[in-house]
Amino acid sequence: MKTNIVGWFEIYVADMSRAKKFYESVFNTQLEKMPSEEMDYWLFPYQGGSEGAGGALAKMDGVTPGPGGTMVYFICEDCAVEEARIVPNGGEILRAKFSIGENGFITIAKDTEGNVIGLHSMK
Repeated sequence: MKTNIVGWFEIYVADMSRAKKFYESVFNTQLEKMPSEEMDYWLFPYQGGSEGAGGALAKMDGVTPGPGGTMVYFICEDCAVEEARIVPNGGEILRAKFSIGENGFITIAKDTEGNVIGLHSMK
């Protein structure tokens, strides 16, 4: 395989307006609505051919958010910056920024929907 194994991710939410506000505030970005009759779907900014995977927040019947499922790691320049925005925006820090040796640093947090997410940076 000549590409990264992850091509897309979805973070399932119960309250889209609350989750959208959380992610836009923590990552200082704007999500874009994707029209869909079957679900409420908001895309994270994405540029094809760049590093990393694209993804979205999704609210759909039959799928509930919460811990214990797949963990998404967001790439950051310094994860302490985004970490500082989590609690003021309704999230929870589960493990503050810590070293993973030569592979950089990570923060583990919970979003407003109960999903556990990771932040990763090299500094």
